[in-house]
Amino acid sequence: MKNIVSAQHAYFAKGSTKDVKFRIEQLTKLETLLKDNEDLLNQAIFDDFKKSSFENYLTELSLLYHDIKVAKRNLYRWTRRQKVSTNIANFPAKSYIVPEPLGVCLVIGAWNYPYQLSLAPAIAALAAGNTVIIKPSELPKNTAQAMATLINKNFPADYFHVVQGGVPETTELLKQQFDKIFFTGSTKVGKIVYKAAADNLTPVTLEMGGKSPAFVTKDCNLKITVKRMIWAKFLNAGQTCIAPDYVLIDKHIEGEFLELAKQEIIEANYAYENDNYLQIINTDNLERLKKMLDPDKIYFGGEVHKETRYMQPTLMHNVTFKDTVMQEEIFGPILPVISYTTIDDAIAEVNKLPKPLSCYVFTNEKKSKNKILTSISFGGGAINEAVMHITNPKLPFGGVGKSGIGNYHGKAGFDCFTHYKSILDKPTWLELPLKYAPYSNTKLKWFKRLFKLQ
Repeated sequence: MKNIVSAQHAYFAKGSTKDVKFRIEQLTKLETLLKDNEDLLNQAIFDDFKKSSFENYLTELSLLYHDIKVAKRNLYRWTRRQKVSTNIANFPAKSYIVPEPLGVCLVIGAWNYPYQLSLAPAIAALAAGNTVIIKPSELPKNTAQAMATLINKNFPADYFHVVQGGVPETTELLKQQFDKIFFTGSTKVGKIVYKAAADNLTPVTLEMGGKSPAFVTKDCNLKITVKRMIWAKFLNAGQTCIAPDYVLIDKHIEGEFLELAKQEIIEANYAYENDNYLQIINTDNLERLKKMLDPDKIYFGGEVHKETRYMQPTLMHNVTFKDTVMQEEIFGPILPVISYTTIDDAIAEVNKLPKPLSCYVFTNEKKSKNKILTSISFGGGAINEAVMHITNPKLPFGGVGKSGIGNYHGKAGFDCFTHYKSILDKPTWLELPLKYAPYSNTKLKWFKRLFKLQ
């Protein structure tokens, strides 16, 4: 680990990565590599948890291709020196900001979207002119191996490299001196990464999770609401950090919502053989999810098959915030439905919990929408939609509080791995004597006048 990190520091010191043409060439190389090996990537992710080629492209590869496209299209503009105005105290001078790469970056990926959550931050870091080490999750071992094979065979280790392994390897990596650490995963592990980074005063971006609520008011378009929410919830078998974790619904439409949701699940016919459903990542997570099920509160679903790591899409009703399913992020195909009497009551309950990564509001009433948006702090979200905000590169993606620190995607991703160096550029043909001794009341009066003009 130490040798790889040291080699990357040495490579970065040469300055090659600062050249914009070089960055674009490397991004193009990575894009070509991914496209030429889609069959390998599809097979690996199917072997890990039965993810189909269609969903692999929809939720992972397409987003990566778009990230590369956006970066290549905008890099010359993003890296340009930015002129800013100069205050009168520094007359005559000019001021500008110079974007520069941070250096050697560690990207720790997550298992639920193994390609997208490892490579998207890496693409942003490479675009910003850094060297990168990726530590993918060890849980989906085939996708980790696929990324290691493609990247390590086609890029020099001192520029872009994949390190495989579990907790011991990650622990050893975190002991090294990085210029930036980017982590995606649970809040529990995020705290460990944050503490390790503090030892070296390394800046971090933490993309974590939380219990993301979905509000449904009685004036919403219920049919469209159900269709969009069910797709978003059971995409990736619910193993999505921005999936609606639970539903808060007006009590007057709870019954209709549940019945429509049940019919939507039946019509979708979620199954491995239909290429629209995934296995739970491992038996430990399957058992964790199984313990959240209360047989008396299952409205639909609840079927579990340990041998195939299958959990049926499940709706729960009559749920309260004290139930087991509401004590931690679900991260699986269980959708609890909680009814409310007033929107103020629902907001109050949400605000008792840690700030979520996402929040969704399904309503056609402007007052309710604005009340929820202004009353609840969360990373990002959508109105009358769920999950899809992640596809817009102009919307910075990230959490707040326990759901994350910092954000990325598009220009925000470039900024995440960039230092903005402030420069005051002053000529020598004029030097005013005001700031120099001997001081006097006259000089002080002039200073006060100048600072009033700023």
